[in-house]
Amino acid sequence: MNRVELRVVRVGAVEVPMPAYQTEGAVGLDLAAALAEPITLAPGARGLVPTGLAIAVPPGFEGQVRPRSGLALRHGVTVLNTPGTIDPDYRGEVKVLLVNLGDAPFVVRPLERIAQLVVCPVARAEIVVVAALDETARGQGGYGSTGVG
Repeated sequence: MNRVELRVVRVGAVEVPMPAYQTEGAVGLDLAAALAEPITLAPGARGLVPTGLAIAVPPGFEGQVRPRSGLALRHGVTVLNTPGTIDPDYRGEVKVLLVNLGDAPFVVRPLERIAQLVVCPVARAEIVVVAALDETARGQGGYGSTGVG
């Protein structure tokens, strides 16, 4: 497995645990809620939850903030702008935009694991304007054009 250095600093008043992998094979680092008091998300509501961390993603990589599958399955709580991107030049606090898609209020508790961070390599595109694109078997077939399921 490839390794990359991720520099992290705690910010804010709530001391949170460092992002951590929960198993040897995990690819996502868990992020915790940097809350002094619980907050409640009503069904359909969204909230920007601080993590208490600023992260220096290395050049050539991005940080992807993704939902935790257990929160999504059990409560219908997910990350709204999935995946949220942390750019290599961003140095502010990482915050997670949670949304409650469930049918009951959801309480986000202090230090609760609310999302996961995946560090991924990225390529920077060089735009080349052309007169036409090459043909493919799929062509211009869009949503659902390759079949259902």
